[in-house]
Amino acid sequence: MSESRPGNDVQAVEGRSLVRFPEISPRAYEHPADRGALATARALPGFDAILKAISGAVGERSERLLALASSVRVSERQHPRLDRLRRECAEVLDLDPVPDLFVQRDPRPNAYTIGMDQPFIVLTTGLVELLDEEALRFAVGHEMGHALSGHALYYTVLRRLVQMVTGLSWMPVGYWGMRAVIAALTDWYRRAELSADRAGLLCVQDPGAALRAHVMMAGASQADEVDTAAFLQQAAEYDAVESVWDSVLKLGHLDGLVHPLPVVRAADLQRWAAGEQYRAILTGEYPRRGEDPTSTWKQDVKDAARSYKEALSTSADPLAKVLNEVGDTLAGAASKVWQRFNGRDGRDGADGGQRDGDADRKE
Repeated sequence: MSESRPGNDVQAVEGRSLVRFPEISPRAYEHPADRGALATARALPGFDAILKAISGAVGERSERLLALASSVRVSERQHPRLDRLRRECAEVLDLDPVPDLFVQRDPRPNAYTIGMDQPFIVLTTGLVELLDEEALRFAVGHEMGHALSGHALYYTVLRRLVQMVTGLSWMPVGYWGMRAVIAALTDWYRRAELSADRAGLLCVQDPGAALRAHVMMAGASQADEVDTAAFLQQAAEYDAVESVWDSVLKLGHLDGLVHPLPVVRAADLQRWAAGEQYRAILTGEYPRRGEDPTSTWKQDVKDAARSYKEALSTSADPLAKVLNEVGDTLAGAASKVWQRFNGRDGRDGADGGQRDGDADRKE
């Protein structure tokens, strides 16, 4: 742990102070399902070959040139308010160099971070006009989180693959191989959005501002016209559907989407904001980049599985309950089979486990 505690390192912003997080590792805020889904995608046959081919063919030059020619690059002289937010968010997350930021003319509210070697951020005019300043700080911080986590590389690959498959449907082998990678990356990116939301919250340090951003993105014309408690109740109702068939219909809602559904996404972030992990980060208890343990994709998948199990156990969704009960039943059956295979019954399983551990240590 560093001697300089970021909980005491503050940055004055518009009459209040923001905590800074020197050397914060993206693992401090990343959703475990994000890392696990990416690890699963990378395990697909041909994934690394596709990644190398796409990154080697064009790099990020194409996207940057297009942004330079068609959008406004934010600076002290162009969109100075956004430039201030850009620099303040990068300082909070200790992100250097500070990613470039472009504003693109598009009435649809959107933002993304793209690029392979030097990622940059694009905000649409629809988003800039929709959000107030602190909600915009959350949105810019969200994109800074993508940059810090290295999400831009895989998002760039995903965009290019989607463009490429349009002309490859007549090539069954190449087409379906890339479709598998697209499906895996799309599933991952929805979870990466949850991680980036947490980074955005760390930048704004106001759950209310983050919630306003989600409310506006979901369809509000004015934030004060929406009751936030009622808005979050929608997420609870969506979770607690009446039948397994409804649960199957919910799975269909996600087909092809690269973003989580906004109401459900808002509720997920508010739960994290109320939890111990967020409070610990604010007080300076978080992993530093130089202290990151070397992790394997297997560990990431295990962490994701643990996260899914916890989510299933607390969900009111009937399908989630069924999956959780089936999982517990299978785990219990597997445990009994293992104990019998080793010549023990369930009553002395704990002792037997200890003996196994002793035997392993002797070897």
